[in-house]
Amino acid sequence: MVSRGTQAPTFTAPVATGDVEEFDLAAAIETEAPVVLAFFPAAFTGTCTHEMNEFQHRLEDFAEHGANVYGVSVDLPWALNEFRDQLGLSFGLISDTDRRILDAYDLATDFGSSGVYGVAKRAVVVVDGDGRVAYAWVSDDPGVEPDYDEVEAAVAAAA
Repeated sequence: MVSRGTQAPTFTAPVATGDVEEFDLAAAIETEAPVVLAFFPAAFTGTCTHEMNEFQHRLEDFAEHGANVYGVSVDLPWALNEFRDQLGLSFGLISDTDRRILDAYDLATDFGSSGVYGVAKRAVVVVDGDGRVAYAWVSDDPGVEPDYDEVEAAVAAAA
């Protein structure tokens, strides 16, 4: 897992925004920092749905600090668009179907007892305007959500 103070691995990947566009983290750092990357195991599941709803609920708080939020999962971009639509999300969801982002951030996990392999651990990474990791949180328990107040404080400090 990337750690606070290290350079965040940059990447390009499809992003579901209602359409399917290309997301480039390096470009986002230049124009949208701080950038919040909220990694989640799978769209349409209970905890992931609650987490994305909570980020949507707090989106204005993050925006007050100039931050932009993106969800990241291994789901297909078209499935992520449906997930966005059903939840009424206004932020993009990055599709990492080839798991390059998960590998770069060391956030892949398996739920072998369920026959599910190579999904994202629940994690939040805040990247500042210099491309450094300003905050990193990861849980090995997919049922645990981040401390949203702590994420917002990290965003405020990185702004």
